[in-house]
Amino acid sequence: MIDYIYDGTFEGFLTCVHHHYYNEKAAGIYPADQYQTSLLKPYLSVETDEEKAAVVYAAMESKISEQALERIYRVFLSDLPGKDNIALDYLRMGFKIGGRIFGLHSHPVVFAAERIARKVGYEAHRLTGLLRFSVLAREDESGRRQEILFAKIKPDHDILELLAHHFTDRFKEEAFIIYDERRKKALFAFGKKWYIGGLDPSVLPDADPDERAYRKLWKTYFDGIAIKERINPRCQKNFMPVRYWDNLTEFRCEGSADGVK
Repeated sequence: MIDYIYDGTFEGFLTCVHHHYYNEKAAGIYPADQYQTSLLKPYLSVETDEEKAAVVYAAMESKISEQALERIYRVFLSDLPGKDNIALDYLRMGFKIGGRIFGLHSHPVVFAAERIARKVGYEAHRLTGLLRFSVLAREDESGRRQEILFAKIKPDHDILELLAHHFTDRFKEEAFIIYDERRKKALFAFGKKWYIGGLDPSVLPDADPDERAYRKLWKTYFDGIAIKERINPRCQKNFMPVRYWDNLTEFRCEGSADGVK
């Protein structure tokens, strides 16, 4: 058995799974940037192969289920240690027993994958309500005003793709960017079409003057409706975890750096 290391892409992971079944069994699968090499432990650096990845993708759908495929993808999107081998164990079991795996909630292999997929899905769902957009504006060469909605997040997991459907449906006619500052990439969308790519926030236009006024109004409203005697910090932190506060308008100090000038 041998360790497989790959480039960190989902297609790369699926290529490793292909090698596991058609070449040598995998002792483990690891992203290259997280793997500690050892002279005592054999490993192989696997080059991503789109065709091999497609074979495994199709097999997951046909031999296990679409739900299992979605679960594995959410596990892959997580930032938790050991996710690749949890996904591999799930696939090994799934290819043996088929779609029945989806109902075996108490089995350790299934439970581990379910738990991670649930964490990823829950964070995406939570951020559909906590995400705050700002209006950025500038004039083009002809003097016409151009606007775009911009939001910044710092999620635990790589969930931009999971946010795409919700926000493209919500903003059908508006251009927007959701920037993941932890991973330095963004979701770009307009007219229900979207893609994910790298972004340097320094190239973004300034915040619209009205935007700054609306931020101040929102913060004033947020502070004004609070009933001091009924403030419950523990409950507040449960619904709006502290790790998200840097990107929530109502919790930012006036003039604080937020990536939007």
